[in-house]
Amino acid sequence: MPFVRVSYLDNQYTEAELPIISQCILETLMTHFHVPADDYFQIFHGHSKHEFYYDPQYLGVARSDRLLYIHISLASGRSTEQKRQFYRALASLISTKCQICDNDIFVVLHETEREDWSFGKGLAQMI
Repeated sequence: MPFVRVSYLDNQYTEAELPIISQCILETLMTHFHVPADDYFQIFHGHSKHEFYYDPQYLGVARSDRLLYIHISLASGRSTEQKRQFYRALASLISTKCQICDNDIFVVLHETEREDWSFGKGLAQMI
């Protein structure tokens, strides 16, 4: 039940690249977190230069204007090792399929509880 928000600087990605990035995220969620294929909810946001900030060298990682912020809200329950494997696999897949430097793939997992979700109709379908 992940909900994915991807933010990037306007004009850094083409209309052809964004669906590939989206599929890479879904594929990695399915493989590493066992998310079903139809649990597919993603939003992509392009931002103007005055709305998009980052440190180009934080923690020794050289970033460029092609930086992707990938924020994934999902139910809690994955191990630290699952998360590590997920980060590595996602960076590798996006880097390979879209020729994006893996330094520019910034991922945040935000864990929630199942009762924190409603998928419509005012119901908490997961509890």
